[in-house]
Amino acid sequence: MLWAATQGDLEVRKRASGALALAGRFPYGKAAVLSDGGRTGRPRKEVIAPRAFSYRVERPEENIHFLVGHDYSKPISSRAAGSLKLTDGDDALTFEATIAPEIAETTWARDALAAVSAGLMVGLSPGFRIPPKRAVKDAETIEDEGHDPENGAHNAIIRTVHAALLYELSIVTRPAYSEAQIEARSWAKTKGGAYTPDAGLVRTLNRWRA
Repeated sequence: MLWAATQGDLEVRKRASGALALAGRFPYGKAAVLSDGGRTGRPRKEVIAPRAFSYRVERPEENIHFLVGHDYSKPISSRAAGSLKLTDGDDALTFEATIAPEIAETTWARDALAAVSAGLMVGLSPGFRIPPKRAVKDAETIEDEGHDPENGAHNAIIRTVHAALLYELSIVTRPAYSEAQIEARSWAKTKGGAYTPDAGLVRTLNRWRA
């Protein structure tokens, strides 16, 4: 499972019925700096392309969960339960998670709502997998950014995710990751000079931020 993270626009809403809901959005097309390359390496960036999550989002029968911290033992809502609404667009994936009264009474939901309201948990992080090449040939691509310092291009290696299987969205405290988590995914150079995700690490933990 790969994790992507962004500074979220999380908002707590209260319906007329008194039920609580969490709303937010995950922006597409934002280049994230995964690594500055250190002293000798090349910078690495990652982009989640518009509607990259559309395959499962556009199929109502595919269940998608809303969790606290990518923990399936701390559910907030789900599409199968009728409490998670997802809307995909060219600019972002937006959602609204209705919190059932019995869930609102759990310790993890109370703690998460308090942290969101206090501005302490502001990250939104999708959990997804890249489909196999036999299903989607170009689900992800790697390219050279080129050299144009005046416009922010410093020969970075850019990985773009074009298609991904979305399984859950999570509230997270930090919409970023440590260097160890960044390095959990590496790039290998082919004989032709192109860069491709290291096959041995393609399914390992990864995070992305805007």
